[in-house]
Parts: sequence; C-alpha cells; structure tokens
Amino acid sequence: MSRLFPVFADQLSLGLPSLRLADKARDVILMMEVREEAVRPRHHKKKIAFLFAAMRHFAQDLRRAGWHVDYITLDDPANTHDFESEIARARARHNPHAIIATWPGAYRVWERLSRLGVTFIEDTRFLCTRSEFAAWAQGRQQLRMAFFYRALRARLGILMKDGRPEGGKWSFDSENRKSLPRDLPVPPPYAPPPDTITQEVLALVARHFPDHFGDLHPFTYAVTRTGAQAALSHFINQRLARFGDYQDAMRQGDPWLFHAHISLYLNCGLLLPAECIAAAQTAYRAGHVPLNAAEGFVRQILGWREYVRGLYWLKMPGYEALNTLNATHPLPAFYWTGETPMNCLRHCVRETKANAYAHHIQRLMVLGNFALLAGLDPRAVNEWYLSVYADAYEWVELPNVSGMTLYADGGLLASKPYAAGGAYINRMSDYCRECRFDPRQKLGPRACPFNFLYWDFLARHEARLTPNPRLALAYKTLAAMPPETVAALRARARRFLQNAEHDLAAAPHSQSGI
Repeated sequence: MSRLFPVFADQLSLGLPSLRLADKARDVILMMEVREEAVRPRHHKKKIAFLFAAMRHFAQDLRRAGWHVDYITLDDPANTHDFESEIARARARHNPHAIIATWPGAYRVWERLSRLGVTFIEDTRFLCTRSEFAAWAQGRQQLRMAFFYRALRARLGILMKDGRPEGGKWSFDSENRKSLPRDLPVPPPYAPPPDTITQEVLALVARHFPDHFGDLHPFTYAVTRTGAQAALSHFINQRLARFGDYQDAMRQGDPWLFHAHISLYLNCGLLLPAECIAAAQTAYRAGHVPLNAAEGFVRQILGWREYVRGLYWLKMPGYEALNTLNATHPLPAFYWTGETPMNCLRHCVRETKANAYAHHIQRLMVLGNFALLAGLDPRAVNEWYLSVYADAYEWVELPNVSGMTLYADGGLLASKPYAAGGAYINRMSDYCRECRFDPRQKLGPRACPFNFLYWDFLARHEARLTPNPRLALAYKTLAAMPPETVAALRARARRFLQNAEHDLAAAPHSQSGI
C-alpha cells in the first residue's frame, strides 16, 4: 500500500525529513496551490508568484528524481482550494494507509491537519529542534536570544576557537551600526530573469489576484535550488564584507544595500541554514570578510531565526493574542498606499510594494517603530507584515512583530521596547533630507512625528516601563522636562493620532481575505 506525503510551500527541500521516509516505488508526494493560503491574508502578488513558481520547479525536480508527484494547480477545475479538502480528495484518489508530513510552519496548519490524522515528523532542517528549545527555556526567568545564541553556537562549534568565540566576543553588533557614506557604491543584486514556468505563474497570478497589494513586475527572484545557491554565492562574494558595517543603514532608492536577500529562499527551503552559515564561516576563515560581517550574518540565522522559531512553538497558540500595551489604533491606509508626508515611511512602503522586501531595520525601526509609538493594533500589524513580505511565515513573523517590534508580549522576547525618535532615522538614513518634517524639532509645524510620538509613548506607558533599567536614561530625560513641555508633546501626539486622517485613517478595505 502507498503512503501520502504532503509537501507545503515552505518545505521545498529535497532532503525534507518526510521525504527521507518515502519510497519512490510506491508512495505519492502531494503538492497543492490553494486559494485559501493566498488570500488569508491577502498576500503580496510577488510573494504568491514566488511560491507558486518555486513549488512548480520543485515538483519538476522531484519528478526528475523519480518521485510520483500529485500536483494540484490553482486553476484545476476540481481544486477545492484548502488543504483539508485537497488532502481528503488525494486520500480518495490514492487510498494511502498513512499520511505523513514534515512539521508545518504555522500552528493553525498543524492543528487543522492533525484532525485529519496526518502524522507530523520533526523538521530537522532547523539547527535546534522544538524540544531542544523547550529544554533550554525550562526554568529560565528570561528567554533572551543572546544566551540562546551563545549556547547553540558553542554546541555546534560555529565561529569558535579553542572553546572561545572568535575575536573574544560573542557579538559584534556594536560595530555594525555605521552610517552609509553617500558615494559608497553598492553591487547590484542577484536578479535572474524568469523562465517559461515562472512566466506562466506570473500570468496566473495576474489573472487570479489582480487586486492584491504589490507589484508583480519586474520579477527577479530565483525560484530553484540552483538559483538560490547562486544568490547565496553572490552575497558571500560581493556583499558580505560590508554587510557588518552597514547592516543598519538605509538609503533612498537603494532597498538592497549590502543585505543578503536570501531569507525568502531560506524560509521556503531552497536554502538550508547550515549551508549559509558554513559559507560565511568559510569566507571569514579564508580572510575574505571581516569577523564583524561574518558574525553579524551568522547571528541573524543561528541566533534570531532559530530563536524565534523555538519561541513561536513554545508559546503558541496564546502568543498571537498578546497585547500587553493595549494598543488599539487601526492600521493606517498609508501602509498599503505609501501616501504619507513622512518620507521614511513613504519610501519603506513603496519599496515593500515593489519588491515584497524591506531589510530588517526598515521593518523594525521605521515601519515597526511607527506602529509601536502610535499604538497600532497588533493583530492588524501582524497581518500586514505576514501579507507583504516574501519571506514571511507565521513562525518567523509573529515573534518578530509582536515581540521585537510591538512589545506586545510584555518583554518575553525583547528586553525593552525598540522605540526611537526621529534622530535615529536621521542618523541611519538619508530619508530626512527630503522630508517636510525636521528630525531635530519636537514641537511646531515641522516637528517630526516620531519625536512627539516617542515622548507620548514613554509618558503613556510610564507605570509599566519605568522599572525597566534599559529605559532609565529616557525616563530621566522625560522627568527633567518642564511639565508644560510634556503636556504640549502629548497634546500634539493626540491631535496627530486623532486628526491626521491622511496618515492614520484605517485601511479602506479589509486585507484579511475574501
């Protein structure tokens, strides 16, 4: 008798754990393009196209390797457009005696498919299993990424020498915050042209999802294992050396800078974390890149990526409902349109619309910082991030947004809210030079909204946040302000949040599905 092996869009790895159990001679691989996953939430056109194209190429690779692949296309007239129904139909077609899948990337998928009797096995593509993370977390009062990163790095021997971290420090983050010189050239990103399969998918997405957010063209992402490996090699050879110094920098008109742009390949399975880390370590050992660059890149994967995945599965399903700061403002329309006089936000949204990508500082310290300071509803903010970025899956998006960005978990993930005024954005970017607002002004018609929103945020949450030692200096500064200044800042923030409808109107239509 045969067995059925569903493979999802974030599992495009030939070494997938479930595939190792399968028998090419008798078992069936099931892959499904279902509308429900594209519209709930309504994902960026380019994200849908990337995943469908990558899935179709992966199915082609499986067939060439001798697998029997049952592939359900989006426009198949019999497609029921949800995982449960399609697995039920496949069960009727193939009469398998078991259905086996690798552990999925979303709690809801695991919960719903478990009811169908699907057997899930651990996803060993990650470097820390869910049970290993739970064992590390047990008994700890604080689950800080830095300590998890050190333990995992020491256990795996990555960037280690004689039992000590290379360079004598675990993290070189303090060296990775340089402003980008105006005239520093940046190499172009890896941008392969779409092949025939991808062009067919682009036409499919244009037909079926015309009203979704985002630009479909130009489409320059790799959609195969070979292409993803080329993108990794391109980064290691051309960008990694300066990634460390300038990973927090932002520049108008250049969304790529020295970042890797491989998270979408990592998170769908075309690349594996171990090979990316090995490539960076090899480049460092060969003297091609400095330690701060190699360590900064390794920390993003071995530290943050593994950590947020462990935290997600440790704390779900309750984690998604957390809203410690009682944030309730609706998501502003400009998150979808980019129409706002705040130049930094305008650029970050427009680049997100164009590319289904923004680098981590744009996501955290511009788009996320505004959401934190303005008190935007975490559910709406999470839905937006999950919708618009090609690398976003719930296991990685939710902890980063609710924990790191919005402090909605009350400090479970982050040691403090990552709140900042306009000075930070001015220091790390050139956005402020062409903005109607002045990052040096707190009050007045040209005052940067980040400034008065920042002080209002601190005052609004003073009772909760004052005990945090990492905010001691900020609250000391707030306490030294004349009461009338604080009152004026708070009044300005209230007027902005209540009356600036062109900035803070709710999105004109639901983005949560159809």
